[in-house]
Amino acid sequence: MKAVLLLYEKYPDTYGNTVEIKIWSVPHTELRPHGLKYSLVYIVDRCRVVGYDNETGKGDHKHIDGSEYFTNSRARRGCALIF
Repeated sequence: MKAVLLLYEKYPDTYGNTVEIKIWSVPHTELRPHGLKYSLVYIVDRCRVVGYDNETGKGDHKHIDGSEYFTNSRARRGCALIF
């Protein structure tokens, strides 16, 4: 099954910075037990300041000011995905 785009939004916030949200429906896997591929990013002056995603092979993780932090997705199994 190919990924099916469920949501795509890209808009400026009140400060002129960019918010971009992408959510796809994908098969359920160990790294994506919720069946979703997602990306949420906040961009200031064309630089990602904060981002959350579950890139293939990495699972749920976040990006803050150029650093990448991994989370324990197993602990959140069964919980709603919250950005």
